[in-house]
Amino acid sequence: AAVVLGLPVLGLAVAAAGAVSPGAGLAGLGRYLQVFVLVPAAVLLLVRDRADVRLLTWSMVGLALWQGALGVHQYATGTGASYQGERIRAVGTFGPQDVMGMATAVSLGLVCAVGLALGRTPVRQRLFAAGCALVLLLPLALSFSRGAWIATAVTCTVQLLLAGVRRALAVGAAAVAAAVVLVGGFGVGTAMLQERVGSITQVADAPDQSVTDRYTMWAAAAGMWRERPLTGVGLKGFPEHRDAHASLALSSGSETDGAGAGYRRQPLLSPHNMYLLVLAEQGLIGLLALAGSWLALLVLGLRRLRAARRAHGAVPDCAFVACGLLVWQLTDFAYADIGGPSTVLTAVCLGLAA
Repeated sequence: AAVVLGLPVLGLAVAAAGAVSPGAGLAGLGRYLQVFVLVPAAVLLLVRDRADVRLLTWSMVGLALWQGALGVHQYATGTGASYQGERIRAVGTFGPQDVMGMATAVSLGLVCAVGLALGRTPVRQRLFAAGCALVLLLPLALSFSRGAWIATAVTCTVQLLLAGVRRALAVGAAAVAAAVVLVGGFGVGTAMLQERVGSITQVADAPDQSVTDRYTMWAAAAGMWRERPLTGVGLKGFPEHRDAHASLALSSGSETDGAGAGYRRQPLLSPHNMYLLVLAEQGLIGLLALAGSWLALLVLGLRRLRAARRAHGAVPDCAFVACGLLVWQLTDFAYADIGGPSTVLTAVCLGLAA
């Protein structure tokens, strides 16, 4: 695990040396080392056994329930972040500048709850975990975060398939029924949720401005990589090189409002795709080192899960949780990157999986 967690250091050092300025390079190096090396290593050293893993897992479920409750209250009272002119977007304590914060916390808590419900634990604990997972579906829906929805759906499907096909079909049917009941009770919010869900399948045919901005920044990141394929443009270099590679379709920024904050226009400083961000700033060397370490953790986790199934006939809950967190993170990285307070959860998840 130490070797796997240490893999990104080489690519980060090369990218820091090629940064636009020494200050930016050092700041970026410290940030990446903190998120992908130091904090995961600290979690790895502190978590000694399955009891510690379960304690940390239930803590993440508790955080998700707390943030989710705040988010539902924001939706119900109209005190959330602005969405289509109405202050109904659930953001918890993260505020409108970090709309993915609550969605990330709730999604990871839901994945942890599903893992605990599928594992080899007392029936009462599994039922409670399953109940927590169902409760967390509501704030996740009210986050209006398409990336979090997709990552959570993919992850829970993988977890259920790892638990067995029959179990997956039964739980899937129950989840669909619960979703229908939840969506059916929203009133005016139903139309907005349906529109948001429908937009997932229309991102190519009729993209909204946020999707257009994302596609434009993805193309800009790819252009930076083609310019310097091996080492990239350097850490923290995406904002500096963005305008030289972006088309005129890119807007001047995203608008945020509500949830206790005033109107603000946020500049678009990242491509909202971790893989493309690493490719643009660190090149192939950085991507192979960083993504290679994540993939190695996932492969090793799946191998240990299969070994546990063969040895004991059942899979412990810790294995479902660890593999689920990795799958969620790797899927979400296709729609998001690091940034904001919720990034610490990414580091904890990597350490927990290791």
